Amino acid sequence: MGIWEADDIILFIAFMIPGFISIKVYELLFPTQAINYGEKVIDALAYSCINYALLLWPIIAVEQSTLRQSWPNSYALFYLFVLFIAPALWVLAWKWIRERDYFQAMVPHPTQKPWDFVFGQRKTYWIVVTLKDGKKIAGMYGVNSFASSAPAEEQLYMEQEWILNDEGGFERPAEQTAGVIILASEIVSVEFMHSGESGNE
Repeated sequence: MGIWEADDIILFIAFMIPGFISIKVYELLFPTQAINYGEKVIDALAYSCINYALLLWPIIAVEQSTLRQSWPNSYALFYLFVLFIAPALWVLAWKWIRERDYFQAMVPHPTQKPWDFVFGQRKTYWIVVTLKDGKKIAGMYGVNSFASSAPAEEQLYMEQEWILNDEGGFERPAEQTAGVIILASEIVSVEFMHSGESGNE
């Protein structure tokens, strides 16, 4: 039997698609180093099985009912939920659980690097970056700023560069500043200060 015959396509969709959706949603929420294709296939199959195990009773109830004959559209919507929506919802639920303090007492936080943890919150900060040569670069990290996330190399774009005074305070924006990009390979430390905007205090 060829791989693209109807039965094989249905099996592929049923046992691979839910798992791949879970993997992709998780990678969007918690970017990680790329894994090889073979590992993803095995993981996708495992996550698909978990998806069906969690939905076992609703699936049994639907299959034992007359929904397929009486309400075919509702039957189709149910399996669209099983195949495409539920796998994403399990990931969101797992994310919520893993971020609880009581759960982190037993397992590590799912975000691997402080860089991703801090900048992933998308808050506005005043930032002072100290470079390896001792130079300090200060600026505003705001809504138009950007920080790379794993697995990409860390880079930071601050939308405004500021001049520091002799006491290390923010004196004024640099003339004609359009921001500054800093490579993490040149950074010794990054100091954050609340911007004073709502949600940062």
